[in-house]
Amino acid sequence: MKHWIGAGIALLMALPAFAEIGDDGLHKQPWMRDTFKDLREDLAEANAEGKRLVLFVEQRGCIYCKQMHEEVFIDPTVSDYIDENYFVVQLNLHGDIEVVDFDGESLAEKDLARKWRVMFTPNIVFMPEEVPEGVAGIEAAVAVMPGAFGKGTTLDMFTWVQEKRYDLDNGEDFQRYHARRIQERSNGSTD
Repeated sequence: MKHWIGAGIALLMALPAFAEIGDDGLHKQPWMRDTFKDLREDLAEANAEGKRLVLFVEQRGCIYCKQMHEEVFIDPTVSDYIDENYFVVQLNLHGDIEVVDFDGESLAEKDLARKWRVMFTPNIVFMPEEVPEGVAGIEAAVAVMPGAFGKGTTLDMFTWVQEKRYDLDNGEDFQRYHARRIQERSNGSTD
């Protein structure tokens, strides 16, 4: 009997971890915030906590969103970094919840996604600490991570934004930064 119990526990431990699915059909992480989706208020709250605001645009049934949640965001290094440094708000590509964009326009999530020209998911939009009055979120974004990427690329993008490397005048854009980080990790992986 002990062998069966041990085998059952080993089998459960061997299964991949699955991200929680919310009532809206989107994958959820513990560090995602449930807000009123007034993006100016979310930005102010992120700043008050000393974190960067990042917006995750996802959709129900998205295989790439699932991949990110079950293979990338589940990694403690990535997850802990996001939790410590970012205020994460999730938006539904086809959702009807009202969102107030940074320019003051109030519209459904799906209409905001159209306004921001989001064509696929996941689409991760990184915001600056300040957005000029009257400017839409996508126009103010400091970076956009469109699509699913591996752990290394994802961590590098979140780090690049957190360290404000987009403001440096050193010729090292994200791709050069990422290539350097791959070399520094020297783990033989291209991610």
